[in-house]
Amino acid sequence: MKKISVNTIVVLCILLLCACSSGSRTKAGAEGGKVEENLYAKGFGITRFKDYSTVSIADPWDTAKVLQKYILVEKSAPLPRNLPQGTIIRVPIENAIMYTVVHTSVLEQLGALDAVAGICETQYLNSPGAKEAVRSGRIADCGLATAPNVEKIMDIGGEIIIASPFEHGGYGQVEKLGVPIFESADYMETHPLGRAEWMKVYGMLLGKEAEADSMFQGTVARYNAIKELASKAKKRPRLMVERKYGSSWFIPGGASYMATMYGDAGADYIFSDLNETGSVPYPFERVYERGLDADIWLLKYSMDRDMTYNDLLQEYKPYGDFAPFRNRNIYACNTTQSSYYETISIHPDYILADFLHIFHPQLLPEHELICYKPMEEAAR
Repeated sequence: MKKISVNTIVVLCILLLCACSSGSRTKAGAEGGKVEENLYAKGFGITRFKDYSTVSIADPWDTAKVLQKYILVEKSAPLPRNLPQGTIIRVPIENAIMYTVVHTSVLEQLGALDAVAGICETQYLNSPGAKEAVRSGRIADCGLATAPNVEKIMDIGGEIIIASPFEHGGYGQVEKLGVPIFESADYMETHPLGRAEWMKVYGMLLGKEAEADSMFQGTVARYNAIKELASKAKKRPRLMVERKYGSSWFIPGGASYMATMYGDAGADYIFSDLNETGSVPYPFERVYERGLDADIWLLKYSMDRDMTYNDLLQEYKPYGDFAPFRNRNIYACNTTQSSYYETISIHPDYILADFLHIFHPQLLPEHELICYKPMEEAAR
């Protein structure tokens, strides 16, 4: 994964001297456990006991409820008596089945790719290391996340399945295997650093808590340093994002973690007043009204080559009316050729650096764009 440039890090390190520590705080909990207080994440809770730890996952669609409760017990220790109700997971895990390439990237970043036994949706892998492991057969291709190869999961002896839950969703035949399904709802966090804080949970599962905590603290420090740089901007550009699909233009809500990132990088997002935490379908006319005179346009796409201004115009001629199109101020991210989805879940600071360089290049002049780049006039 490409990182923030060395020169950028030098600039940020000056600011890091003032950064607050992101170490976990604890408080006494029920039944003698110590409850860790999260800094940003709302979707999980960790309680540590003498012989085990619990990880409770909040139901993203009803936060008053618990979606799952996991009991983590060291493999080398005997199973304690009188454990609370929940799914027991023996840690550290050594044979994990990953339903998403995003979570595969998390394990790889922690230096634990060897703990991955199988991956679904391998066609979306960007990591050379993971691709080679699948090609060589060291990691099994387990098919689609919506229709996994149950026989293969059984054959490779998966100890745990790490999956992203969806409202009213299930896991079909896999639920009958007796393999613990760890429902990671990290994508439902409303703050980018909240999503990154789930790194601590993966560290617990893998026996890499020190590495996970160090990575998270670094992410927090860099993110907040970039945010501090952005606050020095004298003028904030008006920002429009994405493009329409079919009859709707899906807009990130003003309470979403993407809207938070736009604001933290020093932009005035044209839909910041929306209270939704997810994406909202809007008719083209509504976006046209607000975005016609925007300063910058960010969008993502998936193609086997770079998208161009000519492509946009052929896709939908009215795109040409927007000021960022006329002024050639569109920045695009090809998710097929970049590690955008893996990066933003682990290192929102890297994406934030891209945004700051785009919005205020004078504040981060030597940064090399990681996932976004200026849109070209026409295909070469």
